[in-house]
Amino acid sequence: MDNAQLALLLALALPGAAFVFLSAAWLLGWTPREKFITRLTASVYLLAFAAAGSLGWRMHERELASVSVDLRGWFDVAGYQFPLILLVDRLSYPLVVMTVALTGLIGKFSSTYLHRDRGFFRFYVLLHLFAFGALFVFCAGSIDALVLGWELVGITSVLLIAFFQYRSGPVENALRVFAFYRGCDIGLLVGAALLHHDGPPSPVTLGLLFLLAAAGKSAQVPFSGWLPRAMEGPTPSSAIFYGAISVHIGAYLMLRTRPFWEQSVAAIAAVAIVGAVTAIYGTLAGRVSPDAKNSLANASLAQVGLIFVETAFGLQTLALMHILGHAAVRTLQFLRAPSALHDYHRIHAAAGGHLAPTGRHVETLLPEALRLWLYRFALDRGHLDTGLQRVLITPLFALSALLRRLDEVGGGLRTSRPEPLLESRRPIDA
Repeated sequence: MDNAQLALLLALALPGAAFVFLSAAWLLGWTPREKFITRLTASVYLLAFAAAGSLGWRMHERELASVSVDLRGWFDVAGYQFPLILLVDRLSYPLVVMTVALTGLIGKFSSTYLHRDRGFFRFYVLLHLFAFGALFVFCAGSIDALVLGWELVGITSVLLIAFFQYRSGPVENALRVFAFYRGCDIGLLVGAALLHHDGPPSPVTLGLLFLLAAAGKSAQVPFSGWLPRAMEGPTPSSAIFYGAISVHIGAYLMLRTRPFWEQSVAAIAAVAIVGAVTAIYGTLAGRVSPDAKNSLANASLAQVGLIFVETAFGLQTLALMHILGHAAVRTLQFLRAPSALHDYHRIHAAAGGHLAPTGRHVETLLPEALRLWLYRFALDRGHLDTGLQRVLITPLFALSALLRRLDEVGGGLRTSRPEPLLESRRPIDA
């Protein structure tokens, strides 16, 4: 194993090792102090950033288009192997560096933001697990490895939405987001199964399946209704998930799998239409959002929708640069969201109370009746939440309740013991 491969493994393994260490400490009944956790986090991501920098230097020095590590022999049972291949190329390397840098930044910011919060330790455990999952997605050299990282990102997203678990609202919204994820992840699982099939899968089928998974993870229309519910989590998790990394993973999936579906005009058109509709939807919903975090979340929708359009048109470099720039700017905006209103009042006062309103061009271009309809449409977020509640969430919850009742019935049958046929008798005394 050369230095480049070692650097790749180190950048990926460090967040995972931090998660394992903190989880083991919790299982053993030891809760480290805040200072220890923050120093550990800083050390982990400084070392991971140095490893990522070393990897980039090796790739540049040797003019390598990619670096891969084949761990295929780690699982072999009766001739069946689970392929675990790590790969970093010019598409994924910038995202690896972005993930390490922004996660370290969030770790530093959260040390003050969550100071003395009773969930401080739990937040950092989930932050390390999320970083490991996101890096696994970007470093995946096979569809199987990508699925593993994809699931880790999803579960940490749900757990951080329910971070303030002493209130019922965050827990309920986390369950709804989990239902959205589960419903849309079917596309990725079925697509992965088709790629393992002996026959060549249809490009349009693969494109639509991967688009289903990507739209669910990136909250594209018609699955955009869950994103406002995800704002229940702490501001640092909102920044790293829905401003920087998690919201772009769906776009990365479409970029990575484009060779499988780019031959289908129908698949290309579907990706472009979903992205364009989401960009318009996010713009409209963001203009009527009642708070800063929801407004930023809808702005993220609009930008990620444009990235989907760029991917459909084959503009891979532009889409990648768009992801990097948008992630950096949106992270800063989310972290400063609590002070945004104060800044607005300060600017408003400095301007003498005469800030120019936005949206006047819409008033001149559209008739009043259409503007009122668009306002009602945006205020209710396009009725997407209501529609998906009836089509997806309610049936899934009903199925879950039915399976729970069946499990309870089965458990009762297993624990019940039949009455003895004959009563036990005492031994007869001599």
